[in-house]
Amino acid sequence: MRLNELKPKAHSKKRKRIVGRGDGSGRGTYATYGCKGAKARSGGTKQKGFEGGQTPLYRRLPKLRGFKSLNRIEYVEVNVEILERLAGDKSEINLNELFGREVKVLGRGEINKPITVKASKFSGAAKEKIEKANGKVEVV
Repeated sequence: MRLNELKPKAHSKKRKRIVGRGDGSGRGTYATYGCKGAKARSGGTKQKGFEGGQTPLYRRLPKLRGFKSLNRIEYVEVNVEILERLAGDKSEINLNELFGREVKVLGRGEINKPITVKASKFSGAAKEKIEKANGKVEVV
C-alpha cells in the first residue's frame, strides 16, 4: 500500500450541490426552490409558531395572571382533631420535627387532652381550642 493508492471510503465524498447557475447545470431556472411562494423568496422561512395565517396558539390562550413569590413558604396543614393521635402518650409534640417541614395548625375538630403543641403557625380557632383544653401553643 502506498500513499498514491489510498482512496476514501466508497460514497463518503459527496459533491456539493451547485444551484442557480443556469439551465446547463441541471438545476437552473428555479434553482431547486420551486415556483413562487414564500419558500422561493429571500428570507422565506416562517417564524416559530406560525400557523398559516390562523391566530397562533400563544395568542389564543389567555395571559397568566397574578404573582407567586419565589420566597413563599408552603406549610403542611394539620387539623386540631389529629393532634391527640399524633401525640399518643406524650404531653408535648413538635410538629415541625415530626413532618420535617413547616407546619400550620388549623382549627377543624375538637381536642380534649392538654398538649403542648409546637409548630410554625396556628390559626385563631386552633389556638383557642388547644388553650381551652388546658394545652399550650408555642410558635417555633
